[in-house]
Amino acid sequence: MNDTPIAPPALAPNQKIAVLSPSMAAPAYAPAIHEQAMTRLAEITGREIVEYPTTRQLGASAADRARDVCAAFADPEIGAVMSTVGGNDQITVLPHLDEAAILDNPKPFLGYSDNTHLHNWLWSRDIASFYGGSTQVHLGAGPKVDEEQRTSLLSALNGGSLELVNPPLSEDYGVDWSDPKALTETGIRRSTPDYQWFGPTTEVTAHTWGGCVEVLVDILIARAFTGDEKLDGAILLLELSEDVMSPMTYGRFLRALGERGLLGRLAGLMLARPPATSFDYNPPEDVQESHRRNLVELTAGAMEKYNPKAVVVYGVPFGHTRPQWIVPYGGRITLDPRTRTVRAHYR
Repeated sequence: MNDTPIAPPALAPNQKIAVLSPSMAAPAYAPAIHEQAMTRLAEITGREIVEYPTTRQLGASAADRARDVCAAFADPEIGAVMSTVGGNDQITVLPHLDEAAILDNPKPFLGYSDNTHLHNWLWSRDIASFYGGSTQVHLGAGPKVDEEQRTSLLSALNGGSLELVNPPLSEDYGVDWSDPKALTETGIRRSTPDYQWFGPTTEVTAHTWGGCVEVLVDILIARAFTGDEKLDGAILLLELSEDVMSPMTYGRFLRALGERGLLGRLAGLMLARPPATSFDYNPPEDVQESHRRNLVELTAGAMEKYNPKAVVVYGVPFGHTRPQWIVPYGGRITLDPRTRTVRAHYR
């Protein structure tokens, strides 16, 4: 891969962690979940947690949210920046960012979903980050923090390497935050099938790009993705949100990537196990599995057509399902079809 993004430094002693809401201010909607998340984050990391003016402010302007992002990056006492949750309008925040304030002070940024915008913004400026880690969803909700979340969070902050093993159970969504049970119970968890592998059996270690498919569509339409050649030899990360995108729409997305030539540049592709249910959509289990199977077949078919030499793995939980691994964005991942293992390298 050309122009390899630079890994941000690990946390230095006594540095703090900033918690921001660059998209939706979920803490304002469910403050009890947020407070539990802050307590757990401090306990896991042993660091002081710092919030900014818009962290709990619903309806904050894009300019104000951008100001908080830049202030967190510029502050030498802050060693990492975490997002509370995703949302749907982070694209409006990007024009207000102070590029120098962020690029002169690179540090780990963690978030998923709508935060794909900020990940791509950093990646396009050769700064790596870490995809995953919503304080509201993955730290504050439920009876405890999943071990996958805990270990990959610490690796993203401090460095190291982890095998991304498949958890035995997975949930598409948790308990509604308005319900007090959201603090103590998980959502419905079902058994997870083994990872599925397609393509050659050659081990691949490469840098990554991608994120939430729904957000990637916006990024490509807005021409916020530049430098197609930066995907040469890369691993594409794809995951889908709780909106349960139709297979037809997903297939058209893959076809567009292929016709643009992006799929042909890759060394590998990692598709997360997608949600097949939501608060408003709960079909029978056979319909859920049919939906997932269609997405897998579309992915394998697109890669067979546009890049049969790329290694493809399906089922790694780095997206909207939980438990969730935080994975390098711009950093390196190893896909090994021979041992059927996935390993993330955090520094």
